[in-house]
Amino acid sequence: MPQEQSKTPLLLETIRIEEGKIHNLGYHQQRCDKSRQLLFNSHDILDLSSYIDAPKSGLYRCRILYAEHLHSIEYIPYTPKEIQSLRIVSSEIEYSLKYANRDALNALLESNKDVDEVIIEKKGYLTDTTISNIAFLDGEQWITPAKPLLEGTMRAKLIDEGFLHPKQITKEDLKNYSQVALMNAMIGFKILNIEPYKIS
Repeated sequence: MPQEQSKTPLLLETIRIEEGKIHNLGYHQQRCDKSRQLLFNSHDILDLSSYIDAPKSGLYRCRILYAEHLHSIEYIPYTPKEIQSLRIVSSEIEYSLKYANRDALNALLESNKDVDEVIIEKKGYLTDTTISNIAFLDGEQWITPAKPLLEGTMRAKLIDEGFLHPKQITKEDLKNYSQVALMNAMIGFKILNIEPYKIS
């Protein structure tokens, strides 16, 4: 499991920077603070805004590695991954904090190379893909798994805004949904051209 790889694991925040604008920084700061408190009992603030020197033009993935203190920060030009096929895979993977070590997640994807992404089923319930939280449209509302692998910043924002509604979802429930969407800090909220009931 990711957090068992090192005695002092590195954590990760991935922040969208678009034409010089830093997106959802408050939610990233909240997660950073919470993670450092849980792992290191650290109650001082690692002020992310003081380290970010946002590129003035273009779309970038600001990749911040940290533990008790800042480890590194880099700006990577961003091109979204095209997702046209999904598969549900069962796993007991643990990824409740955003660790930089993604070996276990990458292994799930590596063993399912014939699809673009996998939806991880844990203890009978759907959670996340390896790169994003998920949501399904029930005809009126967008429903997101109540117990994701990782509580993403975009997911938190959309729940706070009343757009997303947490609920336990099983693969048998997919017949009740008409659309599926992925969300993370970089892609925002992206509806896929995939019918949920066809996801196996």
